[in-house]
Amino acid sequence: MAQFPVISNFQYDFVLQLVAVDTENTMDEVAAAAAHHSVGRRVAPQPGKVIRVRRQGSETFFPRDARLDATDIRPMEALEFIFCDD
Repeated sequence: MAQFPVISNFQYDFVLQLVAVDTENTMDEVAAAAAHHSVGRRVAPQPGKVIRVRRQGSETFFPRDARLDATDIRPMEALEFIFCDD
């Protein structure tokens, strides 16, 4: 377990956020941490949607159950958080 900083580029948000997550978090948990700083503040909630995570500029999402420490994401890397159908 270690704190790990990522940059959140959340869909519909105009602010990039520095978010501290844990290396043992899944992508769903990383998404929840990013959502905490955007959804309900500058981004409207989207009930029935899930938030998926992908590398900035990529079209491929990380698996929702992938742990952060099992990916090649680097500290301070920008990640996109996108609302998707479940």
